[in-house]
Amino acid sequence: MSQTYFNNRDAENLEKLDKILDEDLPDFCREYFVGISANTTTLTRLNYGYDIRTFFNYLVTKISRFKGKSSKEITPHDIESLSPFEIEAYLSYVEIYRKDGNIVKNGARGKSRKLAAIRSMVKYFEKKQIIRYNPTASVDTPKLREKEIIRLDGNEIETMLDVVDTGEGLTERQQKYQENTRIRDLAMVSLLLGTGIRVSELVGIDIDDVNFDDLSFVVTRKGGARVILYFSEEIAGYLYDYYCRRVADSTVKDEPALFLSLQKRRITTRAVENIVKKYSLVATPLKHITPHKLRSTFGTQLYRNTGDIYVVADVLGHKDVNTTKRHYAAITEDIRRNASTKISLRRTPTDDDGE
Repeated sequence: MSQTYFNNRDAENLEKLDKILDEDLPDFCREYFVGISANTTTLTRLNYGYDIRTFFNYLVTKISRFKGKSSKEITPHDIESLSPFEIEAYLSYVEIYRKDGNIVKNGARGKSRKLAAIRSMVKYFEKKQIIRYNPTASVDTPKLREKEIIRLDGNEIETMLDVVDTGEGLTERQQKYQENTRIRDLAMVSLLLGTGIRVSELVGIDIDDVNFDDLSFVVTRKGGARVILYFSEEIAGYLYDYYCRRVADSTVKDEPALFLSLQKRRITTRAVENIVKKYSLVATPLKHITPHKLRSTFGTQLYRNTGDIYVVADVLGHKDVNTTKRHYAAITEDIRRNASTKISLRRTPTDDDGE
């Protein structure tokens, strides 16, 4: 069970972060990223690096007292000299701005993430007593609206699989590709729908991670934990067809990945997203379906069949059951609906005490 893919991905993230630190961020920021490394993923740290770079660039281009400085010359004293208003002005700025000739937009979630990156860094140096005043402390986090939960219903699941299987409704050009990818795509889409794994977990599966003896496979969760999940006999049928063809492919010698692109390399997350989009536009044209929406579909179906929110959280890899509830509004609605049937205001004959 090789972890080469995930090790390579982490190495690439760290290389990108090092480049940002070397070229765009002041030297004291390196201490922060080392300090949070034990409790964050490489992707989280890289995204923080991007957001902090955007913030420092804003300081030296938009705040008059910092003009003439480069972002590499920002000091901890400069940060603690900021007012809460200047932090709020930055959040207003990133709502819509121009970068490299392109328009960049951030809604409440994007602004909240950018504030979280700044706040995390300031709190770290505040704890180390390098910064004594925290200008982010009194800045309110942007209010997030509840996102509409989009998923497939039972009929749409069948329609989606039918489109993958037959190619009906695809363009002529898409159908030509589909002739070569049908078995692979059926295996991928059915595995996403039937196990709820993340797209990053899907592309990280190696040939040796699959065991058809007990219908199980190993995935690498966020944070690097390796866990065993199981698939149904229905999924096994789709997966085994592809697995046999993949193992028999003599043109691929040293690639351990289970799912390959047409170029005979490990398929990318972007490629899987495009594949799901292609089929879903035919199956459910009014819904914007992504691999994560297939995960939502699985979570909702699993809850409705088990009635156990903790089972859903465990299978999906959520550490906190509240995360599961937030992501699957229909589950919360079902819990409330079910609760309404548990209380009787008038006693029925079976409630009688024998009087």
